[in-house]
Amino acid sequence: MSQPQISVLIPLLNEEESLPELHDWIHKTLSEANLSYEILFIDDGSRDDSWKVISELQKKNSRVRGVKFSRNYGKTAALDTGFKMVKGDVVITMDADLQDNPEEIPDLYKKITVDGYDLVSGWKKKRHDPILSKNIPSKLFNWAARKISDVHLHDFNCGLKAYNKKVVKNISIYGEMHRYIPVIAKWNGFTKIGEQVVKHQARKYGTTKFGMSRFINGFLDLLSITFVNKFGRRPMHFFGAYGVLSILIGSALTFFLIAEKIYNLWRNLPYRNVTDNPLFFLALVLALVGVQLFLAGFLGELFVKQNSSTISYVIDEEI
Repeated sequence: MSQPQISVLIPLLNEEESLPELHDWIHKTLSEANLSYEILFIDDGSRDDSWKVISELQKKNSRVRGVKFSRNYGKTAALDTGFKMVKGDVVITMDADLQDNPEEIPDLYKKITVDGYDLVSGWKKKRHDPILSKNIPSKLFNWAARKISDVHLHDFNCGLKAYNKKVVKNISIYGEMHRYIPVIAKWNGFTKIGEQVVKHQARKYGTTKFGMSRFINGFLDLLSITFVNKFGRRPMHFFGAYGVLSILIGSALTFFLIAEKIYNLWRNLPYRNVTDNPLFFLALVLALVGVQLFLAGFLGELFVKQNSSTISYVIDEEI
């Protein structure tokens, strides 16, 4: 198969019911738009018949490809694996639960190829999710993400996104960082990032795989990638700076206490031992913490200098 114009990358977990309908919908939409494509399903350790369905779809349509993980590694692992395998000029990611509308793909494709965007994120402006358990936490999460990352998107969590191929081939994601691919892309120099209002479908089959914990984990991940982006290549600039500051404050307090005692002795004024003053123990703690921070920065520098190990995922089958 020649290089397709579009690669549709779909991570999934236990979505056997929705896959045939999703495949047919994508095929119909892209065929009518006269766009060549491939569909890459990443089965993230499903326990139902999802892989069997993917195999059957591939027999009917040679443009279908699939990867099956040996266990559930998470959406980030699925996307990271898919990004390494896709061949299309434009990469579209979408969820397998039919809540993303494939009819949005041609417009997303044009934003990349015609308007010149590096990345376009979907914005589910009108959502069909529970208000208390999903909509409100999602709004708070997106507000915090905008403030911290300075990437002005309304919906970081939307699975429907379009990428120029060079973006997905030049970024690395791990852990649960899939929510912040636009942030990671920006920090890697891909600054033309836009968004498009997309339709959000009510879930037709199965149940959601995400709970409230994803918002807490997502916020922690945001703090993590913000720190790694600023200091990942120079940890001593963070740990060392605060370590030296802590040592200096602790030392200054200690010298002040010693000088105070010497002055009182010289003036025949009442005095107490330095070790009897509570400030001495604060100074001691600051000095110890400073040394620990400095050593953490030093060890971080050593670690950065070493070759980082490659994260790999066990793949059972591939078609």
